[in-house]
Amino acid sequence: MSEKRPSRRKNDPERTKADILDVATEEFATHGLAGGRVDAIAEKTRTSKRMIYYYFGSKEDLYLAALERSYRQIRTLEADLQLDDLSAEEALRVLISETFDYDEAHPDFIRLVSSENINCAVHMRRSETLRDLNISIVQTLERIVARGVREGVFLRQTDAIDVHMLISAFCFFRVSNRYTFGAIFRRDLSETQLMARHKQMISDAVVSYLKTPEDKSPGA
Repeated sequence: MSEKRPSRRKNDPERTKADILDVATEEFATHGLAGGRVDAIAEKTRTSKRMIYYYFGSKEDLYLAALERSYRQIRTLEADLQLDDLSAEEALRVLISETFDYDEAHPDFIRLVSSENINCAVHMRRSETLRDLNISIVQTLERIVARGVREGVFLRQTDAIDVHMLISAFCFFRVSNRYTFGAIFRRDLSETQLMARHKQMISDAVVSYLKTPEDKSPGA
């Protein structure tokens, strides 16, 4: 159980909102939107429901703000990698490695997104912020793939969103299904050597896919 956060000065609203979002992310990741309690968030942040509603409007808006901040954090991390300075293959491997490590280190992010999938993304659909935020990863992958083709390293022109989905699917699944997969196959996905092997596996798989020419023969 999370400890109560120390009280913040009343003249530091940005820090107060950040604290509320920290606790709200954990609360909604653990209990979902329906089960998450604003009372619990207020208690752990030493604020009041009234203050939370003043800053965020409603429980649903607070939940959406937590989602938006979670995506903003990973997109900011990606933007700071300076991938344009690397060769295409190296840039892609760095991006995959960082995605893998981020998901492993932020299980609340994975649980929060899983919760929104249960809600059929009804809250995400009304967020232009999320749509704008996630354009950046598509543009990044488009540049990497195009550069790889120019360099003669990648032989397949492909949809950047497909590449993003391939990377995300593997990295996300390892965290979202860690316990069920582990229970079925008696394998601890948090074991260090297995994590390293899986990181190498997804990186090699994506690079190999892009290095394999598309078969355009009839009936292929």
